[in-house]
Amino acid sequence: MNESRRVFLRASTAYSALGATAGPLALNLSLIGKASAATATDYKALICLFLWGGNDSFNTLIANDPDSWAEYRRWRNQGNVPLALPAAGQPGGILPISPLTARTGRSFALHPRLVNTAALFGAGRLSFIANVGPTSHPMDPRNYATGVAPFLPPALFSHNDQQAVWQSGRPEGAAYGWGGRMGDLLMARNGGQSIFTSISTSGSSVFLSGLQALQYTTNRNVGAEISAVVNGSYGAGSTGAILKRIITRDSSHLFEKELANINRRSLTAAALLKTAALPVGTTAGSVANPTLVYSPYAGQDVENPLAIQLQTVARIIGGSASLGLKRQVFFVGIGGYDTHTAQMPDHDYNLKLVDHAMGYFDGALATLSGQDVRDRVTLFSASDFGRTFSTNGDGTDHGYGAHHFIYGGAVKGGDIYGDFPASGIGHLWDYGKGVLIPQLSVDQYGATIAKWMGITSTSEIRDVFPNLANFSTTDLGFMKP
Repeated sequence: MNESRRVFLRASTAYSALGATAGPLALNLSLIGKASAATATDYKALICLFLWGGNDSFNTLIANDPDSWAEYRRWRNQGNVPLALPAAGQPGGILPISPLTARTGRSFALHPRLVNTAALFGAGRLSFIANVGPTSHPMDPRNYATGVAPFLPPALFSHNDQQAVWQSGRPEGAAYGWGGRMGDLLMARNGGQSIFTSISTSGSSVFLSGLQALQYTTNRNVGAEISAVVNGSYGAGSTGAILKRIITRDSSHLFEKELANINRRSLTAAALLKTAALPVGTTAGSVANPTLVYSPYAGQDVENPLAIQLQTVARIIGGSASLGLKRQVFFVGIGGYDTHTAQMPDHDYNLKLVDHAMGYFDGALATLSGQDVRDRVTLFSASDFGRTFSTNGDGTDHGYGAHHFIYGGAVKGGDIYGDFPASGIGHLWDYGKGVLIPQLSVDQYGATIAKWMGITSTSEIRDVFPNLANFSTTDLGFMKP
């Protein structure tokens, strides 16, 4: 019976039939499990920005030195619809950037929509990590091409599987993600409110799934409320109180009793988070709404869903002190990156949304409750996989390695880390399509961030990133001490 009860309790955290998102079994589970005992005296937040569908990083960060630019134009102009962006200085042309670490004979630029991103890069609050992907061992392109290397992720090129691999190290069906495993180790630092260690504004994610630090999902309203309890139903507000009594009443049946306990905790947690989070507005101590963005598809200005998610994150970060929180891991996401067709207009708009959201978020953190908290917050990008260097006629197909960005005041910004492909194709295989073989692993990428978050012991980091032992470099150096 005890085992059945534990299984039920684990599964019941995902209950959504009543509109509730249940958190951990209590608000004070911070001392169980394998959590670090040290008490943090500072606050740090980590945010995973997932670009669903597989972002085309070849048109996000571009090598535009003469040799690379010639290869880029050759590969990207083979289809019916050219995918090569205009050169710098031309209308709608790429935006040159100047990395702090010069590479002889190389120069780089960003997609023309990444105006705010370029400014953050120049201000030293954003860097790029070149050629990252999930691999359990260092990858040799020659071994990959001949099928010798046994180190590829399972079901490569599959959306669902590679989303899970990026977030957890395992294919679809994975139980735990590396953000959740980090939460397990960090939640002891959050006192009695460990329920708010891992928070998603983009639905339930494997990235935040932990053993003890179960994720809390919320939205722009902040707090996973049961709408029928708060608002009533069938036009009668009084039904809310009745429903609340029904779903929280005690029972002699063990399963019903625990479900009622979970519902009570969920209601309490939602009210607690809603009270703690900063309000929306323009007055002191509030977080302003992001500006609207023109959508060529709607033909009018619209809300940017990613900016709204980051606004919610900023509001929660702003209220973290009142909850006694020291470490939080967030998950946000935006889709539309599976650009097999219509890549030029779709990718243009998608990057416009990301760039707008990043500019907004940087501004919000700079004045959060009258403080500049940008050095306490780190955001990194992730995606299913990269895309092919070549075109399929109107877009690109599923690839492997990709370039990603990392933002925050604690980032050693204004630089490009990792081995950027020489002449654009230095690490490509399958020359019919141009798929990039990652030279840096997700484990190395994540471990560098985990160290900044305070997970410093080798055993703990390798517990989160089990493949890390296979790499000689475990800290990529893009975070400040």
